[in-house]
Amino acid sequence: MEPSNIDYQGFNQLTNEVEKYRNTRLIDVYEFNKMLKEPNTILLDTRSRAAFETRHIKGAVHLNFSDFTEGKLAKVIPSKETRILIYCNNNFSGDVTAFASKMAPLALNIPTFINLYGYGYKNIYELKDLLVVGESAEKAGIVFND
Repeated sequence: MEPSNIDYQGFNQLTNEVEKYRNTRLIDVYEFNKMLKEPNTILLDTRSRAAFETRHIKGAVHLNFSDFTEGKLAKVIPSKETRILIYCNNNFSGDVTAFASKMAPLALNIPTFINLYGYGYKNIYELKDLLVVGESAEKAGIVFND
C-alpha cells in the first residue's frame, strides 16, 4: 500500500510561516467593518452550516472548513487578490447556539487562516476582538442576519 497524502511536517512548516504574517493581519472590529464595505472584499464564514444558518454576520458567504479544496475555494473566491475577512465562534459570546466557543488554541480562525494561506489566498484579515451578541457587537456596528 502507498502512504496517505498527509504531511504533518509540511503542515508545521506552513504554520510557522503563517504565524508572523497572521499577526500583521489581526484587525479590530472598526477596521473590520470599514473593510467589509470596500470593493473586492468577501466575508467568509467557515463554521458549520447549522451554526451559519442560526446566525452569521450579514453578508457573509459560507464554506464549511471541512469542505476546503482548491476547487471549492475557487468557486467562492475566484480571485486570489480578493480581500478575505474571517471570524469564528470565538469572536462572539452570548449566543452558545450560533457561536459555541472552542478551546482557544483550537479556534476555527487559526486553521481557516492557515488553509487559506496554504491555498494561495494571502489577502486575509482576521477579526481579533471578542464581542457580546446583542451588546458590544451591535454597538461596534456588527449586523447579523437575524
